[in-house]
Amino acid sequence: MLTVLKNRTYRYLFAAQVVALVGTGLATVALGLLAWELAGGDAGQVLGTALAIKMIAYVTLSPVAQAFADRVPRRTLLVTLNLIRASVAVALPFVTEIWQVYGLIFLLQAASAGFTPAFQATIPDVLPDEEDYTKALSLSRLAYDLESLLSPMLAAALLTLVSFPVLFGGTVLGFIASAALVLSVTLPWPKPAEKRDVWTRISRGSRIYLATPRLRALLALSFSAAAAGAMVIVNTVVLVRQDLDLTDEALALTLAAFGAGSMVAALGLPRFLETHSDRRVMVIGTAGMTLALTAMGVAGAVYGLQWSWILIAWFLAGAGYSAAITPSGRLLRRSGHAEDRPALFAAQFSLSHACFLITYPLAGWLQAAHGSVTAMLILGALSFVGLMAALALWPRRDPAEIPHSHDELPAGHPHIASGSSHSHAYVIDDLHPRWPTDREIARSV
Repeated sequence: MLTVLKNRTYRYLFAAQVVALVGTGLATVALGLLAWELAGGDAGQVLGTALAIKMIAYVTLSPVAQAFADRVPRRTLLVTLNLIRASVAVALPFVTEIWQVYGLIFLLQAASAGFTPAFQATIPDVLPDEEDYTKALSLSRLAYDLESLLSPMLAAALLTLVSFPVLFGGTVLGFIASAALVLSVTLPWPKPAEKRDVWTRISRGSRIYLATPRLRALLALSFSAAAAGAMVIVNTVVLVRQDLDLTDEALALTLAAFGAGSMVAALGLPRFLETHSDRRVMVIGTAGMTLALTAMGVAGAVYGLQWSWILIAWFLAGAGYSAAITPSGRLLRRSGHAEDRPALFAAQFSLSHACFLITYPLAGWLQAAHGSVTAMLILGALSFVGLMAALALWPRRDPAEIPHSHDELPAGHPHIASGSSHSHAYVIDDLHPRWPTDREIARSV
C-alpha cells in the first residue's frame, strides 16, 4: 500500500490531508466538550444541530463551489480554503454562546465544502493507474481514521495537561501546515469541460450520479453509513459522560475505538478488493456496521449499557463503516469521464452529507427524547433500510462495458463509426443521457 507514496505529488497531498485531519480530530473532541460546557445534558442536541449546520453548508455549497472551481488553479484554491479554515478555527476557543458555535461552524464548513471535493477529485489525476488509486483510497481512509483514532488519543493526552480550548490551537496549526504542503507541489490541470451555463455546471454532477445505478446504490449505502455514524459522532459524548458517568479521557478512547476498527478494515481493503467486487465488499461492510449497532442497542435494552461492550460495538461499526465507504472513489472514477470527475465527487460529497443532514439532528433528538438505547435501535433500523435499498438498486452483474444502440444519432456521426449498436465503457454524458434498460441491452447484443 505504501508504495504509492513514491509519487512525490501524492506523498505531499497525503501529508497535507493527514495534518489537516489531525487538527480536525482535536476540534471534534474539543467541540463535544464545548457543547457539554455550554449546554450540559443537552449537549447532544447542541452538537447535533451544529453538525446539521455543517451538513447544510456541505449540501448547498459544494456543487456551487465546484461549478466555479475550474476558474481557479487547484493549488491556489486548496491553499486559500485551508487558510480560511484556519482563520475561523482561531475564534472557536473564545465563544461563550451557543449561537456563536453555530455561526463559526457554518463558516468553517463552507470552506470545507469547497476544499474536500476539489482535493478528492485531484487524486485520480495524480494517480491514473487504478491499482495505485485503490491504494490511495485506503490511505485516505486511514487518514480520516486519524481523526477518530490518533487525534482523540492525542486529545486525551493533552487534556491531562491543558484545558480543552487549547485543542483548537492544534486545529489552526493543522490547517496552516496543510496549506504549506499543498503549496509545495504542482497539481495537474484537469481536461477542461465544455462551456455550459451556470445551472448546468451546478447540477451536472448530480444528474450523472442519479442516472447511474451503482451510484444510486452508493447513495443508499451512504445513508446507512450516516445512520450508524450519527449515533457515534453525535451521541457518544452523552453516552459516555451522562449515561455512564465517565471521564473526558474515556470519551476520547470511545471515539478512538470506532477509528481503530475503521483503520483495521482500511489496511486490508486493497488486497481484498483484488479478489472481491466493490459491491460485495461494500454490502458486507454495511451489514456488519448495521448488525453491530443494532446488537449494542438490544444488549443495552436487556442488560444495560456497559462501556466494554460499547468499545467492541464501536470498533466493529468502524470496520464496517470503512468497508462500506472506502471503495466509493472507485465507483465515482469508473462512472464518469475525467472532465466530469470533479462534478461527480462534488455530487457524492453533497448527497452523502444530505444523509447526515437527516441523521445528525435525528440522532440528537432521539437520544434527548428517548435515551441512547432507543436511538441505537432506530438508527440501526434506518441503516438496514439503506442496505436493502442498495441491494435492490445495484445489479449483481455490473460490467464496465455495456452493449447499446444509438438509433437517435444521424448516419456518419463519429461516435457510431463502427455501427449504431456497439459496446464500450458506459457512463452518463451528452451522448448517453440515461442508463439503458435490460431490454435495450439485450437488443443490442
